[in-house]
Amino acid sequence: MKLFALALCVPLFVLGQSAHAAPDYATQVQPILAKNACLACHAVDKKVIGPSYQEVATKHKDQADAAAILTKHIKEGSTGNYGPIPMPPNVGISPADTQIVVEWLVAGAAH
Repeated sequence: MKLFALALCVPLFVLGQSAHAAPDYATQVQPILAKNACLACHAVDKKVIGPSYQEVATKHKDQADAAAILTKHIKEGSTGNYGPIPMPPNVGISPADTQIVVEWLVAGAAH
């Protein structure tokens, strides 16, 4: 019986370990955005020069490849996705910081 219960718990443990909570804006994402000058052109909930982060999140909601697209746009820049002003590449942001920002965007870019 104990072996059976253990066998049932292992898949739940593995699934629990693979689930990721969205990064917290105030403690994780905001310092990354500030450090990499992202906030010069973007805000969470309003258009500045570029779109708001919530607009970006809404545009990519339910896209299977959203994380890959957003990562590419952050690292390589983009043109024409939200109007005529291009987003320059951000080559200085680390892969770990990029992943945190992308996870936050994919989760909806909440405050």
